[in-house]
Amino acid sequence: MNRIISIVNQKGGVGKTTTAMNLAAGLAVLEKKTLLIDLDPQGNSSSGLGINKNDIEKHIYQVIIGKAEIGDTILATSMDNLEIIPANINLTGAEIELVKEFAREQKLKEALKSIKDKYEYIIIDCPPSLGLLSVNALTACTDVIIPIQCEYFALEGVSQLLNTIRLIQQNLNPNLNIFGILLTMYDKRLNLANQVVSEVKRYFKEQVFETMIYRNVKLCEAPSYGKSIFEYDIKSVGSQNYLELASEVVKK
Repeated sequence: MNRIISIVNQKGGVGKTTTAMNLAAGLAVLEKKTLLIDLDPQGNSSSGLGINKNDIEKHIYQVIIGKAEIGDTILATSMDNLEIIPANINLTGAEIELVKEFAREQKLKEALKSIKDKYEYIIIDCPPSLGLLSVNALTACTDVIIPIQCEYFALEGVSQLLNTIRLIQQNLNPNLNIFGILLTMYDKRLNLANQVVSEVKRYFKEQVFETMIYRNVKLCEAPSYGKSIFEYDIKSVGSQNYLELASEVVKK
């Protein structure tokens, strides 16, 4: 069975896009046929994998509003086993245009039907909000990964996100599964980081991934070169972390 995994947290700056890009890349390294869908109007997953987001003719926006076939928007990346559907700022308009549409929450789910069996994993990078784009992702996916940064206010807004997920489960996607909580930006030298880890594990228990993503400068640098962490520095701590995460996802 293929898995469609949304990386979601309406709070910005939690490592959501870094996780979407590098989890997808890690799965590709493990020789899993993987598709990354950039569903964030900022298009950072696209540019982070070397796609010129301002120079693409077809992207996820046209798919969502019904003006392009999803298969026509898929682009190759520089990595074997990894393809991407890019996004750019045009996607901002989709939220407004979808409001009057029938079954507006299911546009992405319907579009994915024609291609999902071609991939073992589809990773969706959601925008930092709980608007219609994120609702489309949660309706279309089988699983959710929630990145939480090991910093002050880490759990702020998580209850709102969990409530949204429960509503999606009740009304749109009864099989939606919380795949795991991912702790990001961890620095073991900081007492606060260790306190956050304890608090998150106490609250979410076995739902927390064993893998934690350590604070790592290479992870910050890699997107500016249009590369995943595996292409930028395979020996870095960030590379090791995301390969461990990809392995844990496959084992689960």
